[in-house]
Amino acid sequence: MINAVGNRLTREITRQSRLADAVEQAQIQISTGQRIQNRSDDPLAFDRAASIDRDNLASASWERNVDFASARVAQADGVLRSAADLMTRAGELLVAAGGAVNAVDRDTIAAELSGLADELAGLAATGTPTGEPLFLPGTNGRVARFDSNITFAPVPGRDTAMALGGRSMAVIVADAANAVRAGGAGSIAAARTETTAGLAHVADQRAQVGVAGSRLERIGDTLAERDTERAAERSVLMDTNLSEAIARLNAQNLTLEAAQAAFARINRQTLFDLLR
Repeated sequence: MINAVGNRLTREITRQSRLADAVEQAQIQISTGQRIQNRSDDPLAFDRAASIDRDNLASASWERNVDFASARVAQADGVLRSAADLMTRAGELLVAAGGAVNAVDRDTIAAELSGLADELAGLAATGTPTGEPLFLPGTNGRVARFDSNITFAPVPGRDTAMALGGRSMAVIVADAANAVRAGGAGSIAAARTETTAGLAHVADQRAQVGVAGSRLERIGDTLAERDTERAAERSVLMDTNLSEAIARLNAQNLTLEAAQAAFARINRQTLFDLLR
């Protein structure tokens, strides 16, 4: 009989201890806002949340790349627009030089063309706020990763953006200046043709940069949408449902208090009372 009473008391103490642990767990969930504190609480949900966290880290890196590249694209667009303006002015000067002009006028036109060539050389050597070249030397730009399976160079290399047929825009215009100084009609006409082609090439490069900018915008939107979806999924997995948790806590508290009250009443009895 005594052993039976002792076993019953032990079981009751164990039950109340578990109820107390459940109450404490509910209080922690409510105070932290997190349903899962340890992997043992829900291994599947915990592992999925960890996978989401890894995806978030990767996405954050890609989003930084998108922001960085978008800034470079905007800067490249401005540089190419300025280059197009300079090439347009060079074309206008060459048209004028091909007309009835005297030697003094040709020298004035040639001097302005030389100045335009210097400006174009400066644009080709434009640097970024970080001190790096905007247009990398060579034909290829800097390739970056913008998603798990998307890599490309949004800004072309210098020999692609600011050169045509292996000749830079600055050299094309500088040669045009020399042609005007020499005064040969054929040379001036050839320079005008090359300058017109150079202007068309710069316009094409600006369009390509614009396409890259639009692509980056779409990629950024997609990454942001995925971030939102992952955040919602993680919230379902990990966040505490407050109304449910509070209701459960109240029920657990009532059960625990009732068990403790009953336990106290039972244990007010004497051993003799239990043996009768």
